[in-house]
Amino acid sequence: MTRIPMALTIAGSDSGGGAGIQADLKTFQMRGVYGMSVITAITAQNTRGVFDIHTVPQSTVRAQIQAIAEDLPPTALKIGMLSTADIIECVAACLQTHRLGPLVLDPVMIAKGGAPLLQQNAIAALIACLLPQADIITPNLPEAEALTGIPITDDASAAEAAARLQALGAKSIVIKGGHSGNSQDAVCRDRVFLPDRTFVLECPRFDTPHTHGTGCTFSACITAELAKGHGMEAAIRSAKAFITAAISQPLNIGSGHGPVNHWACQTNGPALG
Repeated sequence: MTRIPMALTIAGSDSGGGAGIQADLKTFQMRGVYGMSVITAITAQNTRGVFDIHTVPQSTVRAQIQAIAEDLPPTALKIGMLSTADIIECVAACLQTHRLGPLVLDPVMIAKGGAPLLQQNAIAALIACLLPQADIITPNLPEAEALTGIPITDDASAAEAAARLQALGAKSIVIKGGHSGNSQDAVCRDRVFLPDRTFVLECPRFDTPHTHGTGCTFSACITAELAKGHGMEAAIRSAKAFITAAISQPLNIGSGHGPVNHWACQTNGPALG
């Protein structure tokens, strides 16, 4: 019997539906993967900002992971918002006990509207506990700088930062270019560092505020493709195509940073335009 590909997301809940657990499950569904979730935090947010964060107790996080591992083991998993050092350490310990497939780490630190989603003292815990377990990490430029202490201004400094992340244990790295200093650049460049090669993925830079959930969706798509048994490079390229479509065809909802369009790669979503 062919096993259904199954993916797990360990992340925070976004009440506005654009990022976090909600974006991940939408992406898994769109990529033909059965999605499961472990909720680490509950946020009150919409397209205008984050208004409250409630961290789920460690015992509940641990119980969620154990319940999934014992009955519905995923073929790949991703980690998003973890918020505190205690939750990071809890999740890391659980993943050492339960081997749950390739791990995609999206080091969520700041919301699209600027609200901090990772406590400062939690960065050291993330580096020490989760980077060594990550098959791939997908930081944007500010996140890569925060994790490495290296200002990233060009290909050489990006390569230096990636080398430091690999020395800390991450096997593959995608340093996303959406946060580059010059928003007038016509092209957005993501730098990819695999164990045996490097390359750059480029796409047009779209003039839209509706990019909420970009990082979550990108990493979730990588997770879904890995869950289906695809190789790392193929998974990254598929995710890049998926998120490019999702940004280029915005839903235009909300009065702030609206969500990306998870329907963009298929035809039976709502009429757009």
